[in-house]
Amino acid sequence: MAIEYITSTSNDVSDFFVPLADLYKIVYAEPPYGEGPEQVARFREALPGEAERLGFTLIAAAERGSLVGAAYGWTMPSGTWWQRADGEPPGELRDVEKFAVMEWIVHPRRQRHGIGAELLRRLLADRKEQYATLASDPRSQARKIYARNGWRQVGKSVLPWGPPMDLLVLPLHHDAIA
Repeated sequence: MAIEYITSTSNDVSDFFVPLADLYKIVYAEPPYGEGPEQVARFREALPGEAERLGFTLIAAAERGSLVGAAYGWTMPSGTWWQRADGEPPGELRDVEKFAVMEWIVHPRRQRHGIGAELLRRLLADRKEQYATLASDPRSQARKIYARNGWRQVGKSVLPWGPPMDLLVLPLHHDAIA
């Protein structure tokens, strides 16, 4: 069955909130995450606010009308960096807008079929920001994928919940220097 990729912005994303939270629950119940109802509720509650952020974009992957993957993020303004980071980023990162990838998830039964790669490719294509950035669980398979695809670690972030996260960046344009 063919995968349909749907691009959504702040204006039309609310229809995805429930299926996105349902997919999040499935993906993050798996090891190494082991997230439960409290984390899923936190994710569900944060979605409307995240969707209102500058530059918000969601790419959804659907198969037979069911959400099987999604990636989304928003513009992190110049002069800002991740909250709870263990230090300041290099100046060239702090002083420009960055695209913060907040989630990149694929249903466990549909992983390793190229859906995740296509989601991220579409999400980062044609961005005006010079860099993309994200926080990744160092225990996850995704962390290894990021390293293979040129993402570079520039710090760590410690949240009140979960493990310390690796803060990664990827230049989006040939003229970006990381």
